[in-house]
Amino acid sequence: MYRQPKIVMAILVALFSATPLSAQLAAPNSAGVSWGHIHLNVTDVEAHTRIWTEHFGGRVVDLEMFRTISLPNTIIMLNDRAPTGGTAGSSLNHFGFSVPDVVTFLARWRAAGLEVESEFEGPGGLPQAFLLLPDGIRVELDQVPSLDVPAIPYHVHIYTGGDPSELRDWFAERFSMESRERGNNPFTADVPGMNVSFTASEEKPAPNRGSAVDHIGFEIEGLENFVQKLIAMDVEFDVEVEYRVVEGRTVGVAFFTDASGTFWELTEGLDDLAGS
Repeated sequence: MYRQPKIVMAILVALFSATPLSAQLAAPNSAGVSWGHIHLNVTDVEAHTRIWTEHFGGRVVDLEMFRTISLPNTIIMLNDRAPTGGTAGSSLNHFGFSVPDVVTFLARWRAAGLEVESEFEGPGGLPQAFLLLPDGIRVELDQVPSLDVPAIPYHVHIYTGGDPSELRDWFAERFSMESRERGNNPFTADVPGMNVSFTASEEKPAPNRGSAVDHIGFEIEGLENFVQKLIAMDVEFDVEVEYRVVEGRTVGVAFFTDASGTFWELTEGLDDLAGS
């Protein structure tokens, strides 16, 4: 029996500065859904800031709540909090970025004293690699020579103790995602700006909340109505409402944990703040 996720809804008037994010989130699909952000718990915000700006080409945005890095199609938020663990063994096993040249990227990465977990050959004989960032964050690299930016996200990879096809179908139905095979993984689905991949785990993974990747999220147009549609699809909600008022900027948010134990945040207004 598939376990319905529990969702915490909130409407957050966020502590954003007047500076736009300029993250250029992808245009939404027909249901109003696109990729939004990745939220990390880290022990050294400055070290992670250097990584995401110097190696991935991100831009720092000053927010009062979190150090924030804008990248094409995604926003990365850094929470100054020691994580409970890295991504290996958690339900959010890793996420991936495409770069123009993996070999060149790795040379600069190693010269900075950073760790490469492994290198291997990807589809078409192109090089791929796994990086190990501080706090045990695994990032996969693949090579797309035609890219005209330093890096762009292409997938997040969820491991589940349940049926990956069932979990993929659950997301595809509720978020109007396009199911497809990606490489050797038959259980993936696309939303504008990101591929979400699902893989069966031999051992039940630990929930990712509190770990180095605390949560990930979609940006939703018309979030309040979207949540009502999820309720109509028999999703059980635990509701908590939080209000904060700073500079009159409003961001709607809703949190849920899926059947794999992965913690998600739905946002509305993050894209407007991005100035995209």
